[in-house]
Amino acid sequence: MALVLRKTLISQMFPVRFISSHYTKVGGSRIHYVRSGTGTEPVLLLPGALGSALSDFSPQFEGISKDKFTLIGWDPPGYGKSRPPDRNFEDFFSNDANSAQGLMSELGYRQFSAVGWSDGGITGLILAARFPKSVKRLVVFGCNAYISEEDINMINQVADVSKWSERMSEPMYAMYGESFPTLWSAWCNEYKNIYNKGGDICSSDLKNISAPTLVIHGNKDVMVAEEHLEHLTSNIQNSRSFVFENGKHNLHFKYQKEFNSIVESFLTE
Repeated sequence: MALVLRKTLISQMFPVRFISSHYTKVGGSRIHYVRSGTGTEPVLLLPGALGSALSDFSPQFEGISKDKFTLIGWDPPGYGKSRPPDRNFEDFFSNDANSAQGLMSELGYRQFSAVGWSDGGITGLILAARFPKSVKRLVVFGCNAYISEEDINMINQVADVSKWSERMSEPMYAMYGESFPTLWSAWCNEYKNIYNKGGDICSSDLKNISAPTLVIHGNKDVMVAEEHLEHLTSNIQNSRSFVFENGKHNLHFKYQKEFNSIVESFLTE
């Protein structure tokens, strides 16, 4: 549910000396990823719905230490530059977790930390649960392990992209062209399908997460219900939380410096 994207051109945000762009094959899919930094701690950045590495994590590529960390951000299958083909939403959270593990294995990282936003946070939860020997530390924010009625009400408010502001819709059209409304509608429909089937996404996986986990939440997040913070921290062993009192869904943009500092400290404990 990464709805707020920067309009600045990627070429202006990221001089070549700071970031490199690559493609690789993972499970038959052509995956685009970017890499920045030379640090000994590899960190996988997992973007949200319809998001890409650069659209969703530009504040982290800009601000997180490149001496301490090597940042790898991917465009999940069917998103961003990992197209064609367009996204297949059948069991996509599970498939993304498997593909993310495949990517890091392909790149030679046997162990790494993960930072996931929104849908990417859900991917991170499943990834850490299924591949406990791979995920060293986990940070998730703006995410949920199940879908509540309140979540669905929030989704319904943003389902019609014709009602989005230009600030919100323009970057999506820039990335996906005229296929954006169809792609967004397909995401919304799959989210509702999950809710109609009981709403569970990965609650049963939480007990299998052994990596130290930091759950970040914004008290003014209008995309993810507040109840999910308690659910995640209560069901993930060795987890803790941090709350941005005035934070919204895209808190890592508005509170870039504080967010990056918190994440850096946690990942290097």
